[in-house]
Amino acid sequence: MVLRTAGSVLVVFLWSVTDLQVKVTTTWWSTTLTCSTTCTLTGNPTYTWYRNSKIVQEFSPSYTFYFKTEDSFYCAVKGINSPAVYGPKNTSVSVSPSGEIVEGSSVTLTCSSDANPPVDKYTWYKKNVTSPKASGQSYSITNIISEDRGEYYCEAQNTIASKNSVAQMIIVAGKQTSVLTAAVGITVFILVLILFLPCFMWFRRSTGGSDVTADTQSVHPDPNSDSNMDMYTALNMKTRSPEYDTLANVRDSSSDTVPQIDAEPSDYENCREPPYNLD
Repeated sequence: MVLRTAGSVLVVFLWSVTDLQVKVTTTWWSTTLTCSTTCTLTGNPTYTWYRNSKIVQEFSPSYTFYFKTEDSFYCAVKGINSPAVYGPKNTSVSVSPSGEIVEGSSVTLTCSSDANPPVDKYTWYKKNVTSPKASGQSYSITNIISEDRGEYYCEAQNTIASKNSVAQMIIVAGKQTSVLTAAVGITVFILVLILFLPCFMWFRRSTGGSDVTADTQSVHPDPNSDSNMDMYTALNMKTRSPEYDTLANVRDSSSDTVPQIDAEPSDYENCREPPYNLD
């Protein structure tokens, strides 16, 4: 602000810095920061550079450093500070769905990071594997298999620096879970079988006892039963065939024609015991 007087007139000129910002230029070996504004600065303004809120350079509108760093930088002109520029920080990975992943399904990993300028490159890695798995803020694994299990992390990079996230473990539920399920099923089946077997044996014994009783009754039939009377009727020759009467008549007629022969006295009658002498 500049104050001037002209007689009794006070003239006030207000000068301000607007849209002060830091532009970043990188090469393969260095990074250069340039403090700029949309307004025209006059009178050789003084530039001040801050690194993590500490002055590192004055007068020059540019500042160069040679290593990637997580530090933050900003410039100031006439007491006006630019927004800070910094490399990625708070880099993290989220997994969807979370928890154990079933074999054959899909999983998506998303990388997030806070940086200014914004992150312009994301790279995905699997722990203990040298080559990157994918690029981009999100990484999807479809039709997942057991070999996909492991720890994954992302690298977030902007023109200031790069930063790796903490690794996230991906757990794949494959054949091991199937074997466990089968083992549980077999165990339950055996328990049910053990509980059912005594009941089955008792039922078998009770059914077998009834069969034995039925067999005993068939071997020793009741003579007074109707079935036994039917059997006797079936074996009775008179009821079986009329020829029985014919044979009976022939027998009777033949007995009439045969002459009667007087029986001779037996030897027993001739050999009678003499009487005992009682004297």
